[in-house]
Amino acid sequence: MRRRAKNFFKTPKGLLTIILVLLVGIAAPGQGLRALLPGLLSAVIVAGLADAAILRLRKHAWEFPSGAILTAMIVSMVLRAQEPWYVVTITSVFAVVSKYLVRSRMANVFNPAALAVVVSFYVFHTGQSWWGALTELPLAVQAVLLAAGVFITDRVNKVPLVLAFLGTYFLLFTATSFIGNPRWVAEIYRSPDVEAALFFAFIILTDPPTSPAKYPDQIVCGALVAVVSFAFFEWAGVVYYLLAGVLVGNVWEAWRRVNRRKEHRFPSGIGWFLREISPWKKAHPHRHHRPEVAV
Repeated sequence: MRRRAKNFFKTPKGLLTIILVLLVGIAAPGQGLRALLPGLLSAVIVAGLADAAILRLRKHAWEFPSGAILTAMIVSMVLRAQEPWYVVTITSVFAVVSKYLVRSRMANVFNPAALAVVVSFYVFHTGQSWWGALTELPLAVQAVLLAAGVFITDRVNKVPLVLAFLGTYFLLFTATSFIGNPRWVAEIYRSPDVEAALFFAFIILTDPPTSPAKYPDQIVCGALVAVVSFAFFEWAGVVYYLLAGVLVGNVWEAWRRVNRRKEHRFPSGIGWFLREISPWKKAHPHRHHRPEVAV
């Protein structure tokens, strides 16, 4: 058991768990522990139990619900710390269940935390403060988010995805400030929006099951999420503009994976023709390309 726990905390999920606990430890005291802790703890416990039960039914074995714990923590860290405990808990449980309800053959389609927070906005009229991003704390403390975010992004091999998103995101808003009214987009460069964008990019956007593995696909996805987030901010003015962007990016990634799978099963086009006539294939007639699998 001890060895298994030690190995877990060396994995991306284990490292992210450590990072989120660290961020909660830094940010929670400033939010009021009496208001925050009931929702956070109940969300983690109930979502974890729900996921453990579902895993038991699916795999006929008990597994530690690490994914559900991470999802519940992210949901809690995005929603306002003052939300009622049962709202945070229900939102987290819905996030866990959504992984099994909306999925392709390879993985869940949507980032569960992002989908649940958007749904809770309409069901419970929830607010989002992104307190887990260390908002409105001294710059020296916020450096923890930056350092931890860069570390986990590199660990899950999503650096191009994050750079493409942040570069496109701030480029669009900077261009808008010169073309239009700069006051309209000024909040993007202030707290809590700056910290929210970093937390979003490092923690939510890089979710391995719902983000691309290959670098060219990461660049396309990151730019797409930035454009959609910008559009929702400019023309819809909704508080969940970042989450709307990642949900659209999730749909694009799921569509791309399905098409990639079809290409492997029913190859066509000039790429297939060149592979068919290549000398390498003739020399290795029984070797096949493995289809791309989500991490």
